Amino acid sequence: MLDHIGVTVSDVAKAKAFYDAALTPLGIGVMMQVTAEQTGGPAFLGYGSEGRPYFWVSGGDRITGALHVAFTAKDRATVDAFYAAAMAAGGADNGGPGIRAHYHPNYYGAFVLDPDGHNIEAVCHTPQ
Repeated sequence: MLDHIGVTVSDVAKAKAFYDAALTPLGIGVMMQVTAEQTGGPAFLGYGSEGRPYFWVSGGDRITGALHVAFTAKDRATVDAFYAAAMAAGGADNGGPGIRAHYHPNYYGAFVLDPDGHNIEAVCHTPQ
């Protein structure tokens, strides 16, 4: 089981604006901020829900290679809302909302690229 994941971004303010907008439809928001003074390195933003941060964003050198993070959505309408919010916040289309039957018949997902090119997904596995 995954407890949390961290991603390094080139511009924390730009990433925060994107993630604040894109993750709000999923019920995910900034739950914790850790300063550079506290870490002895970069500052971190802890996004999460239900009282627990699990998606951490920090400044630093942009990672190379593919990073893919998928967030669970409660229903297909929430996937649609995530995609619309992410696109309005400056995301780039990487696969609009729809069924991905090659994964399984009820896999409904949407994919966007964040300002650093990370592939961010919202997915619903239920039939509706």
